[in-house]
Amino acid sequence: MGTYLITLVGFLFVIFSYGAAYDPLDPNGNITIKWDVMSWTPDGYVAVVTMNNFQMYRHIMTPGWTLGWTWAKKEVIWTMVGAQATEQGDCSKFKGNVPHCCKKTPTIVDMLPGVPYNQQFTNCCKGGVLASWGQDPQASVSAFQVSVGQAGTSNKTVKLPKNFTLLGPGPGYTCGPAKIVPSTKFFTPDLRRKTQALMTWNVTCTYSQFIAQKHPSCCVSLSTFYNETITPCPSCACGCENKHKCIKSDSKLLSVVGINTPRKDNSPLLQCTHHMCPVRVHWHVKLNYKDYWRVKITITNFNYRVNHTQWTLVAQHPNLNNVTQVFSFDYKPLVPYQSINDTGMFYGMKFYNDLLMEAGPSGNVQSEVLLQKDKDTFTFKQGWAFPRKVYFNGDECMLPPPDTYPYLPNFAHQNLVAFSTLFSSLLLLLLVLF
Repeated sequence: MGTYLITLVGFLFVIFSYGAAYDPLDPNGNITIKWDVMSWTPDGYVAVVTMNNFQMYRHIMTPGWTLGWTWAKKEVIWTMVGAQATEQGDCSKFKGNVPHCCKKTPTIVDMLPGVPYNQQFTNCCKGGVLASWGQDPQASVSAFQVSVGQAGTSNKTVKLPKNFTLLGPGPGYTCGPAKIVPSTKFFTPDLRRKTQALMTWNVTCTYSQFIAQKHPSCCVSLSTFYNETITPCPSCACGCENKHKCIKSDSKLLSVVGINTPRKDNSPLLQCTHHMCPVRVHWHVKLNYKDYWRVKITITNFNYRVNHTQWTLVAQHPNLNNVTQVFSFDYKPLVPYQSINDTGMFYGMKFYNDLLMEAGPSGNVQSEVLLQKDKDTFTFKQGWAFPRKVYFNGDECMLPPPDTYPYLPNFAHQNLVAFSTLFSSLLLLLLVLF
């Protein structure tokens, strides 16, 4: 019985950790797609489709989201505002007015910024880019209007679409079935009248890194002021299958036209490294004071084809409950469980460093973090100063094995603060004398 229980627990752990779309640092994170039927037409309805990203630190970056579904009957899309179907399909049976899309399984994408005003809709036209809820709630919404024909003309005859799919921009999202929910209520601009949708249904999509990619997309390296050892990212941390296709940083190939052009399949073109990761996060324990300690965080992009807009970095560390100052990133504590405050989200300041450039001299961003010591728990021993988990853009990064972390010299664990203070005093004295 005991062996069976252990096996069952292990199996459930694997399912929830890898196969299922569950993130312990963002347990309620999802993308909810809401359909509000606003009016009936002679052969169908007009609906507003709203996509809300309720994930705290996972956003959808360029080239944006792609939404798909399968019609329950023989529905067609007459018109769309704020989005468009990628294919029209076979509309040869229609005389006169031709639908926008006749496909049984339409594929919908957002409009690009700058489209004519009459093609725009509220919260549309951002190229499919969707900010995370924790970073920018107002930019985490996308919407469009669709006029559906050859459908039911009442809430008793309409059949809900099925088999919803969401790419953001690659795989990873799994969408559940559409479910009828209480009709959405709306207020008029003067807030004196309330109206409601004629019918509403929701679709919930959740993300799984295991489904999204075979290997991690980032890794972590470590260093400290008290040890000369630098712990690099593990070799082949992000897979080395395509190592022969990477580009050396000093290669003449960098001047080839098109090297920095994104591909439709979003395939990376990486700088040659031993870890072969598109992104590396370096955590450096920089300074030690009597009541505080200081960490420098550097994020480096090794991908020649991707600029990371609205990037996010999430770290889990027991001392993040006492962050005193973050110098050149924005910071927000994440508290998925009210009793534990050990996780925080770092992200770039708007118009300053919220864009992580492609690989090259400008392909990095960095900041320093000042943390107050909790004398009951603080220590530099046994890797305590390093993060437990690190996520970049919502994907978990590979950490080095714990036995390779920079270790604290035996002589230092008792007199480390005194040594730092003495060193600073001597340095100041030398400056005064000379």
